[in-house]
Amino acid sequence: MPTLRTIFPAVFAAVLLLAPAVSARQRGDERNVFRSYYTPEYLAFRARIMAEFSGVKAGKFSEFVKPSRKDTAKNGDLKVMALTFDACGGRHSGYNAALIDYLRREQIPATLFVSGIWLEKNKSTFAELAKDPLFEIENHGLMHRLCSTEGRTMFKVHATRNLSDVIDEMELGARRISGLSGRRPLFFRSATAYTDELSLKVAKRLGMEVVSYDILSGDASKASAKTMEKNILKGARHGAVVIMHFNHPEWHEKEALEMAVPELRKRGFSFARLEDFTIQ
Repeated sequence: MPTLRTIFPAVFAAVLLLAPAVSARQRGDERNVFRSYYTPEYLAFRARIMAEFSGVKAGKFSEFVKPSRKDTAKNGDLKVMALTFDACGGRHSGYNAALIDYLRREQIPATLFVSGIWLEKNKSTFAELAKDPLFEIENHGLMHRLCSTEGRTMFKVHATRNLSDVIDEMELGARRISGLSGRRPLFFRSATAYTDELSLKVAKRLGMEVVSYDILSGDASKASAKTMEKNILKGARHGAVVIMHFNHPEWHEKEALEMAVPELRKRGFSFARLEDFTIQ
């Protein structure tokens, strides 16, 4: 049975995050948190990966970087969607417990993309979520950086500076998650989801698929629950990946889903985690 990784493009689209650029001092403080990760073993590992990609061009930088493979046939009889939620970090390291409680109450499987910064500030919450089989924990980057091997950025979101930073963002984020949960992430979502083609190749080499979304809920634009509901219902189709966040308890994801989910179920839709997302 083909999985999501053999069916959908590696990058679906980009999430518009309106966070301001991080100051150099803040970046230094964040790096200090992760200083112990840069072991001799890791530095040697990173050097090998960099050597493998030596001379490879960055390629297209876009929110719609395409993989080399194509979508396979779609089955119109199935109606399965994936709800995904990001936890970005930095000064936005809250936790929307009411949203998670709603997903549990309704038994809605979901994929949670967690940054290393958010994880460090929410270790007990992370441990609880990682043990819950309803949720799949995936990689949102060590320091929530836009992954560009040339240091390019969008929406004033701080980016990686080079290939070395991209490897750190992906690999160290994955190692931190696996170290605390016992499960290595299968998927990676860059901040804003903008990437270049080289970053896409690096993720694959590290054993992860770059993923973004098909349906932009609008929560990052501080949309109302009603607007988010309309966005979700308008884009609803088999195979659609919805993006929201669970690190902003002041946003309205729960209220939007309380309106959208009954209608989606009425239309015959069900929900799946990305790792279980299949077309039969």
